[in-house]
Amino acid sequence: MTGLRLFYSATSPYVRKVMVVLHETGLLAQVELVPASGSPVARGTAPVAQNPLGKVPTLERPEGGALYDSRVICRYLDARAGTRLYPAEPRLWDAITLESLADGMLDAALLMVYEGRIRPEAARHAPWVEGQWEKIARALDTLESRWVPYLAGPRCIGQIALGCALGYLDLRHADRDWRAGHPELAAWEGRNATRDSFVATVPPQA
Repeated sequence: MTGLRLFYSATSPYVRKVMVVLHETGLLAQVELVPASGSPVARGTAPVAQNPLGKVPTLERPEGGALYDSRVICRYLDARAGTRLYPAEPRLWDAITLESLADGMLDAALLMVYEGRIRPEAARHAPWVEGQWEKIARALDTLESRWVPYLAGPRCIGQIALGCALGYLDLRHADRDWRAGHPELAAWEGRNATRDSFVATVPPQA
């Protein structure tokens, strides 16, 4: 046993990012997967003993001390495997900026979901939801106009994060039709979705 334990939820897009990295690095067989779930209003089985924030993904490691936040975990796994999903400078700055942009899209998309699922209907605020979508829409426009050439380059963490973000938009916000007006980004996503690591990590429709 390697002592790696990943607290995860199959529907979390941040967990999916870590799972894709596990496939890409070849480390999946070395990690024990521990189901965990919860929400801001119900702890459930969230890993609060390992992560005071009670969030997934959380990774326990043999050298002691849990890692949390998908960005930290992915960087640790890449360093452990030596797969160079984080390229050398100067490309590194684009890779982690793209990762940050994709994660920001996920943040906004998840807040939209929480508003509908957790907040009582009478307390929901439609302009706030639309404000979250505006962030995503601006990001999509920026990706289409600025990032398509970069996406054609060597595999990196930014591309993985983006693939997970776009997949989550399909899962939870399909009615928004993010592909409209973004043909090159949609074409890239179609190719990316056929990678073994993405096929193996398609989330359930729960």
